Amino acid sequence: MADLKGKTLFITGASRGIGLAIGKRAAQDGANVVIAAKTADPHPKLKGTIYTAAEEIEAAGGKALPLVVDVREEQMVEDAMSRAADKFGGIDILINNASAISLTNTQHTPMKRYDLMHQVNIRGTFLCSQKAIPYLKKADNPHVLNLSPPLNFETRWFKPHVAYSMAKYGMSLCVLGMAEEFKRDGIAFNALWPRTAIDTAAMEMIGGGQVNKQCRKVEIMSDAAHVILTKVSKEFTGNFCIDDEVLESIGVTDLSKYRHEGVKEEELLPDFFV
Repeated sequence: MADLKGKTLFITGASRGIGLAIGKRAAQDGANVVIAAKTADPHPKLKGTIYTAAEEIEAAGGKALPLVVDVREEQMVEDAMSRAADKFGGIDILINNASAISLTNTQHTPMKRYDLMHQVNIRGTFLCSQKAIPYLKKADNPHVLNLSPPLNFETRWFKPHVAYSMAKYGMSLCVLGMAEEFKRDGIAFNALWPRTAIDTAAMEMIGGGQVNKQCRKVEIMSDAAHVILTKVSKEFTGNFCIDDEVLESIGVTDLSKYRHEGVKEEELLPDFFV
């Protein structure tokens, strides 16, 4: 499969960051992008709403459907998928990108924050996947892509922020189980994770200062996602992919365009879990 022309992508958390970047890359092919996110009104600290994202998608060459969706709410997810299918004739691809983060240790993680991470990351991913499956079973070359890490159970990835690690690995466990469960249906379930930190508004909030210059640009993730989503779903499922490895698999070894000007490869911040 060469491109995503005419495909419909349902992307959670697509009002900004990696989710929006994946949508814009698909839009370049002429895809339909459903922006399923909570931000309808401007956020005081984060740029972008579902409506500004829709404008960017359409400017890139695609068709957009902005929908207010809280992935914790079952009826809201069901209704959004129904509206997406009605508008575009189906759903071909689900991107489970919505995520909540708190890099706090056990004693400094309020249960309210624990619940948020587990409801958005694990439950939201499971819920959206469950509700998308009836549509994906009817699609040609259906894919589900979770933005979650490889299943690396070294204690160093749990000790500093066990609640967050559990929540992200839960998304990856969905890949592990659902890839096998729906293999006969030809639905691909894969995970994608960055080698380095990625320059997003969320990263700026977490790291502050000039940390973004030590991150790769968001386009490395959207380009890697595009490679995965254009693979034959029956032949590529159950994989835990790292962005630079995906690009290397198609011959892209010069990653300098994904770095900020003046930043050397060795100055980049490694991401968690790899």
